[in-house]
Amino acid sequence: MNILVIGANGQIGKHIVRQLNQMNEYKVTAMIRKPEQAAFFTELKVNHVIGDLEGTVEELSSIMKNTDIVIFTAGSGGNTGADKTMLIDLDGAVKSIEAAEQANVSRYIMISAIHANDRTKWLEPIKHYHAAKHYADKHLMESTLQYTIIRPGRLTNEAGTGHISVGNNLTRADISREDVAKTVVASIQEKATYNQSFDLVEGTTDIKDALLSLDSTNHN
Repeated sequence: MNILVIGANGQIGKHIVRQLNQMNEYKVTAMIRKPEQAAFFTELKVNHVIGDLEGTVEELSSIMKNTDIVIFTAGSGGNTGADKTMLIDLDGAVKSIEAAEQANVSRYIMISAIHANDRTKWLEPIKHYHAAKHYADKHLMESTLQYTIIRPGRLTNEAGTGHISVGNNLTRADISREDVAKTVVASIQEKATYNQSFDLVEGTTDIKDALLSLDSTNHN
């Protein structure tokens, strides 16, 4: 199974690539923006490609050739303005969804943000970020792709515990980047996550059991 990780050089992206690389059933490719970001993946002996979310849909589609699953964990970062958020977190995500459809990708896993689906809970001063995530998620849900949208809470660099809480309208809380990555990887073949979107925070339930608890009729 061929997996392309978009935003692989980010902190969550590196966790995802590292975890997938340890599993025999997956062949992972890291999409990075700059050649100087390649060293981490070369050391892991993971294939990497250079791609730009500000490029064209056709360029992205070419990168996705023979890809089974796309994992999107890219972002403009907290140090950029709202313009870059719109170009990367919204338009870049939408272009990657359109490219995945063109390339006949079967599955797409999106890293979003907690409460992106609920306008009443968007926070100042980053409402533009929530809006970008909201509409990218909406575009994915309306696409032909089999999707999973994971909306993590406040990200930390604590060691993962392997225990989480999932659902809709969860109270805002922390979640380690390592556990976000573990949840992404566990979602790949977990049918309970197919065509689902959910909040993700730290909790007391094992990741696999938490994902199994998702209501298969809930498509929020």
